[in-house]
Amino acid sequence: GLLSVIQRLKGSPEQELRIVLLGLDNAGKTTLLKRLASEEVSTIMPTQGFNIKSVHSHGFKLNVWDIGGQRSIRPYWRKYLGSTDLLIYVIDSADQKRFEETGQELAELTEESSLTGVPLLVFANKQDLVTAAPAAEIAEGLSLHTYRDREWQIQACSALTGEGVQDGMNWISSQIMKRKK
Repeated sequence: GLLSVIQRLKGSPEQELRIVLLGLDNAGKTTLLKRLASEEVSTIMPTQGFNIKSVHSHGFKLNVWDIGGQRSIRPYWRKYLGSTDLLIYVIDSADQKRFEETGQELAELTEESSLTGVPLLVFANKQDLVTAAPAAEIAEGLSLHTYRDREWQIQACSALTGEGVQDGMNWISSQIMKRKK
């Protein structure tokens, strides 16, 4: 009908992707989401439940689900994983006391059948803090090199300053292009 004619005139319709954004509480997920949506990041409240934002990037509409990371909410993460095209996992690089906990959560997530083969982007956030562990050290601690069933990338970033965030988005774009071929 008319809609298909309009779409042909303006080019192909924008492809939509579902991205789930997870990590422990206070890792910086909501700050990252607001940064991706070009919103103000100076005052962020802890997420009680979830936030959804549509972000336009590289000609795609990314529907990003930011789900709270409090221990009481984590059992519900699995309910949001269906039809996920890409998983972003955010780690507070300066909170070394919780590396083991965040590693366990990530390992359990990647074993979920609904995420089999789903690309994984790990944002090693809060790199602007002097106590932040380097991304390579975090990747080693998480044993990311053992993930053979999916493409993965670890990206050092600061959601607060924006440093490294675009590099992560470029990796996401490259994954989208690979899947289209």
